[in-house]
Amino acid sequence: MFWHNKSNMTNRTFLKTTKLNNEILSLKEEIKVLRSVIIGLLGKDKEGEYRPEFVEKILKTSKENSVGVFKDKKTFLKEIS
Repeated sequence: MFWHNKSNMTNRTFLKTTKLNNEILSLKEEIKVLRSVIIGLLGKDKEGEYRPEFVEKILKTSKENSVGVFKDKKTFLKEIS
């Protein structure tokens, strides 16, 4: 009878451990999703991807006709400052 109780306790411990491991895996996946959402909302991530709004603005601007011609870096810097 003693062994039976010990075996039963081992089974319960195993089940609790398995349940905790599954919960941890689930939480890790949830954290990945949340990180992805936050990175998408806040801007540049560590791999160097830009905010979607910024990319959209640049692509839209690139389709417009240019309004100036820059012959050298001095002219360019003068225009943007």
